[in-house]
Amino acid sequence: MKYKLMIFAFAAFLFLRQTGVQAQEASQEGSELPRQFRQLTLGMNLDDLKETLVKDTLFNFRGDRDVSFLPIKDQSLVETTGLSFIKRAFFQLRESSVFIMAFTLNTEIIDHYSVFTQFVEKYGQPSYLDPRSAVWETEQTRIAIERPLTVKYIDKAVFDDIVSESGLVESGQVRLRQDFLNEF
Repeated sequence: MKYKLMIFAFAAFLFLRQTGVQAQEASQEGSELPRQFRQLTLGMNLDDLKETLVKDTLFNFRGDRDVSFLPIKDQSLVETTGLSFIKRAFFQLRESSVFIMAFTLNTEIIDHYSVFTQFVEKYGQPSYLDPRSAVWETEQTRIAIERPLTVKYIDKAVFDDIVSESGLVESGQVRLRQDFLNEF
């Protein structure tokens, strides 16, 4: 058993070394991370998103009943089922603009290794890698392949704004909590 694991580890090492060479070549060619999957694009507005989902044969979009307004400031969520390769798709919008697209893939038809390999060939090695996810990043875009097999496209500027805003709210809550505790 140890022998098989050592062979597997060595094969994985050789694969990563080879894809590292391919990644350097890809990055030298200037391969940018996409902000688009098919005709769906980060930054598109809600009406264009709905129209595109209706036209795309990979999705089973049912119209406005697949749109939810979140209790978070100016945010909504579009969730739809997919056909064939895509099981489900989620689109999170802020101020009617898509900033996250997440596609849960059908693992009976496509596997994690194939998706990961395709990304490495096109965009180079991920900037972050662990057993649960691989992440590629630029200043504008973050793409993650996660387990279970989900591919996420994230507009970093919008996401970073939301994170910093939540930090402000959280720091205010932390201060109020401490003020309360100080009353004892």
